[in-house]
Amino acid sequence: MGRSRPRLRAWRPDAQRLRRQTDQIGDAMKTRLIGAIIAIVLALVGTIALTGYVRGADARAADGAALVSVFVVTTQIPQGTKAEDITTFIEEKQIPGVAAVPGRVKTLSALAGTVADAALVPGEQLISSRWVEAADLAARGDVKVPDGMQVLTLALPLERVVGGVLKAGDTVGVVVTATKTITATGEEVLLSKQVFHKVLVTAVQAGTTTTPDAGADAAPVSVIMITLARTTPDIESLVWGQQFGTVWLTIEPDNASETGSRVVDGSEMFR
Repeated sequence: MGRSRPRLRAWRPDAQRLRRQTDQIGDAMKTRLIGAIIAIVLALVGTIALTGYVRGADARAADGAALVSVFVVTTQIPQGTKAEDITTFIEEKQIPGVAAVPGRVKTLSALAGTVADAALVPGEQLISSRWVEAADLAARGDVKVPDGMQVLTLALPLERVVGGVLKAGDTVGVVVTATKTITATGEEVLLSKQVFHKVLVTAVQAGTTTTPDAGADAAPVSVIMITLARTTPDIESLVWGQQFGTVWLTIEPDNASETGSRVVDGSEMFR
């Protein structure tokens, strides 16, 4: 009997420790279980969010790559041309949506009763803002063409028309850059010169955008339509410069000096 009592006293502390250890193990398992559940929930949320983002990106890319119909000018449309008469001047094309100009004409019937606000050049997409009521065009106050002169419209990128700040009534200088072949050597030399001074601007139409050829990587290019008044020989020179060279316009007011003009080539530029 004396020997069993110590065993009973020793057993009780062991049972208490066992219960405490069991409780600690249970708490640890609960903590791990909760952590695992939280991790699973976060993983699911992250997967759903990532899937949604990827699908959205795919949708945005698909929208940009999807083909849309546009009407592109194939033959220049003179200012004032009725919308009903342009079917032989245009062609319907399918191009990626990202290359379509905002405000493009989706159906020709939408232009019924309107006329071209300005001359439209080949490669330009038809946009609604370029078409107005005939009465509005007649009342628009463009600058009168001086007697003995005729007018010519040039389509030039914005950077070659002083950023597009020109307006009807301004006078401009005309600089032409072209290649000249030296007769004696056959060498081709790039030359630049201001060929005309104080040329009257009779009309300006901004906001034109040309569409690159099919398969081209270039983005649509913004140009501005500048109508100039000049004599017959000067008109011929302007057409040659536009066709075979590069034309730049400057703002040249009445008090601008015309002296010092010269032909510039590489040797003159970098001497």
